[in-house]
Amino acid sequence: MMGGVVKMSDVAREAGVSKMTVSNVINGRPGASDDTRARVLEAVARLGYRVNATARRLRAGRTGAIGLLVPHLDGPYYSHLAARLDTLARARGYHVIIERTGASREGELAAISPERVRPYDGVVFSPVQIDTADVRRAGVEVPVLLLGERRLAGEFDHVMMDNVGGAELATSYLLERGARRIALIGGRTDDGVDSMATLRTRGYRKAHATAGVPVDEQLVVDAASFTTKDGYEAVMRLHRDGVRFDGAFALTDAAAMGALRALADIGLRVPDDVQVVGFDNDAEGEYLVPRLTTMDPDNDTMAERIMDLLLRRVEEDSSDVGDVVESVMSARIVVRESTLDEALGR
Repeated sequence: MMGGVVKMSDVAREAGVSKMTVSNVINGRPGASDDTRARVLEAVARLGYRVNATARRLRAGRTGAIGLLVPHLDGPYYSHLAARLDTLARARGYHVIIERTGASREGELAAISPERVRPYDGVVFSPVQIDTADVRRAGVEVPVLLLGERRLAGEFDHVMMDNVGGAELATSYLLERGARRIALIGGRTDDGVDSMATLRTRGYRKAHATAGVPVDEQLVVDAASFTTKDGYEAVMRLHRDGVRFDGAFALTDAAAMGALRALADIGLRVPDDVQVVGFDNDAEGEYLVPRLTTMDPDNDTMAERIMDLLLRRVEEDSSDVGDVVESVMSARIVVRESTLDEALGR
């Protein structure tokens, strides 16, 4: 080597194995024993071997681009997810190109058309208005991973949040701490369409049913787009209408931030008068007054799962990849200052 570029054959010689074994270990393929795998990885580290991702892609006829098709980037959720996916992609020799669909059927069909996705090696797609049948009819020839709220027919790998379970946990947490009139900021009538809002509304209702606490429908407050402004206006609307509430579950942290501002303007104390829980664990929530209790969907793990599943399809023959995967990510509660410290047990 003598200061030159370290080759796979150098690693194979150092580890005492074949080049094929080195390739299998580096690419995570099965077949090598634990001892062999350890020897190869030690040789890789000792020699400073680096995979030439560009050359590999050129040989495979790939571009190194991953398409991320999302409804919008106005709120923190998709912008944060895009940043996480881009970081993970770059670490593996790819880059992410983001396209906003506008959450319209026309925009989504255009974004997933063969002409638009042709420059990509694979696509992460968060559909709102179309389903897997539409994606199949589009005739996309690159791997597609679906990201979103709805359970979709199992034709593509799919990573989704357990919205019902997360919302049920958030609502139950408020009920356990004595709240009996919990405003649902951004709640939606269940029209049979599995959107984020309808799924989290189901979780809210499920928690009430389990606790034997009836839901006052006046407390289910619709919101246009779950922004800080929407959260503020929802709480002010409840106040103007004279609707009492001692808890608030906002479907996003952004809406929860608006709710906190509205409660302060009204003169209600959090958590003494009204307890508040958000959803998303946005970084800003830790610096509010009071700090926001929220549901953490573990976006880092979700991003890792998305990239692992997609690049497995991109980098390996489809016959070697296996069945379609549906991965449901659970949320956990992050307790801060906007809720009471202890359950009241009543």
